[in-house]
Amino acid sequence: MPEFEKHVFVCTNTRPEGHPRGCCSTKCSNEIRDRLKALAARHGLKGKVRINAAGCLDQCEHGVTLVVYPEAVWYGFVTPDDVDEVFESHIVGGVPVERLRLRAECLNTKQCEHKGAGNKQSLP
Repeated sequence: MPEFEKHVFVCTNTRPEGHPRGCCSTKCSNEIRDRLKALAARHGLKGKVRINAAGCLDQCEHGVTLVVYPEAVWYGFVTPDDVDEVFESHIVGGVPVERLRLRAECLNTKQCEHKGAGNKQSLP
């Protein structure tokens, strides 16, 4: 089987209500994943682009979080309104959507401006 040109993981993790880190499933992550899958099918990209639900990507404060490989571009605070732009610009066009891209200093770190900030819904 040939490698995928793009592989997208969408966090659909669920945490208990009131969890201090929040969770992506309460922010429409399943809707986002389903829309990405529908767009991939509509564009005839089966076998070239794979859209997967993911468990926790450990970026809860940035949810909804998704990551696109092989580039390892991480997106945060993605809403259903952002999906078409991410798909057209990045998945089809190869150009990441910078306004949604998580900065390197926010990934896999204990210290980030979003942690403990009530899960802010916008990037700086």
